[in-house]
Amino acid sequence: MKWTILGSGGCAVIPKPLCNCRICREARLKGIPYSRSGPAAFLHDINLLVDTPAEIAIQLNRTAVPRVDNLIFTHLDPDHVEGLRIVEQIALDYRTWKAYPGKTIHIMVPSILEVPLRSLNSQYGPFIDFFRNSEFACLTSFSKQLQIESITITAIQVERPGQPCFIYVFEQNNRKVVYAPCDIKPFPEKKVEVQNPDLLIVQPGIFEDGLKHGFHYPRDHISRKTLYTFGQTMELAKRIGAHKTLFVHLEEYWHRSYDDYLALEVQYANISFAYDGMQIEI
Repeated sequence: MKWTILGSGGCAVIPKPLCNCRICREARLKGIPYSRSGPAAFLHDINLLVDTPAEIAIQLNRTAVPRVDNLIFTHLDPDHVEGLRIVEQIALDYRTWKAYPGKTIHIMVPSILEVPLRSLNSQYGPFIDFFRNSEFACLTSFSKQLQIESITITAIQVERPGQPCFIYVFEQNNRKVVYAPCDIKPFPEKKVEVQNPDLLIVQPGIFEDGLKHGFHYPRDHISRKTLYTFGQTMELAKRIGAHKTLFVHLEEYWHRSYDDYLALEVQYANISFAYDGMQIEI
């Protein structure tokens, strides 16, 4: 499996607009890998896009992505779906206001996400209805598993309060990638599907020190309901037997630069921190 991390940032991009902290100033000056855009990944084997942050058009244009045939969502938080209109931008033939032949994108969602996905609207009504009527996209809902060519995709729901969130397990030729970028607590670690992955792609979780403004998370902070700490995430990766761990969804408010993450990598075995455009083969 060949992956590209299109965007390694989290709910706020780096540099954060109008922020003049050390991390954001450096990112403006140096660009990638110090700058980070919203969370998205691409699986080249089946031209599969995972999530559509607001920056998705820029991400695709700067990466070696020849086409997008398939699209799935981990969940529908704004930082993962704001760029949904990329479907129209890819497919639109302005001569007919329909899709170019062969450009229709196959959107696939766990059945639990279908109704809330239809609630995402523009002035034309639900995006999904508009896309389907214009032949920009077709929509398939599934209960647990998909097979796309040689790739098996298993969706596992995270039982978090509020909006449903999914972890995806990708398998091909006895290779396994677990993709869990955001809001993964409580992680379904007892599920056999997530055990012993060749690669775990996951959010590192809360850093307890070195945060912006000298902030420290109170014990009852809302972020602790959906995120582990970095130490807890490391222990989780060990418990499920991850051979390698790649950290994504790196939040601006954690106040760490690309160099800071490189320094962390040398302290632990078999971990790395993603950057925009990073490519991985499993």
